[in-house]
Amino acid sequence: MGMATMDAPLVAGVDEAGRGPWAGPVVAAAVILGPAAPPGLADSKTLSAAQRERLFTAIVEQALAVSYRVVSARRIDRTDILRATLAAMREAVLALAVAPAFVYVDGQQTIPGLSVPQQAVVDGDDLLPVVSAASIVAKVVRDRIMTAWDAVYPAYGFARHKGYGTREHAAALAAHGPCPLHRRSFAPVRRLAKEQETAGSVSK
Repeated sequence: MGMATMDAPLVAGVDEAGRGPWAGPVVAAAVILGPAAPPGLADSKTLSAAQRERLFTAIVEQALAVSYRVVSARRIDRTDILRATLAAMREAVLALAVAPAFVYVDGQQTIPGLSVPQQAVVDGDDLLPVVSAASIVAKVVRDRIMTAWDAVYPAYGFARHKGYGTREHAAALAAHGPCPLHRRSFAPVRRLAKEQETAGSVSK
């Protein structure tokens, strides 16, 4: 199937943020841009936090439709990260206030269970503005969630690393064990939690 034209009406872009972290949710976003896309759209990973926040506001104000869905660490653990991500993407598309005629999905895999024609595009968040917009929405929403959780679990540094597997995060996890935000199905979390439990039992 060939790509729909970039300015085709009711084309949605879909992307996610948070597949790789050890803690926190995965967030999927779907966006249908208006006739004029906000200038400066790009892969969210290439933008500064300030640029993402500015573009997030512009997208929400100017897009025809924006939606996102948040899948918790517990739900990720009950299934797996791929199925949880695809489920979030599907829910985000279905939650759009305007039904799209076509969907671009960032990555290598289309979304199961959608009746809408769709196409997976590798590096779509860099190549297609509508997918870039979705990547920005997903990233900003997730970063805000992790910053809010930092106040609840300050020992882990979530506001700084957003749940990714940094050296700081590994040290905190080894010292304190997992909190309810941690994805216990992820191997590094299981390993560090076990090490923490072992150290605790030895010290008793």
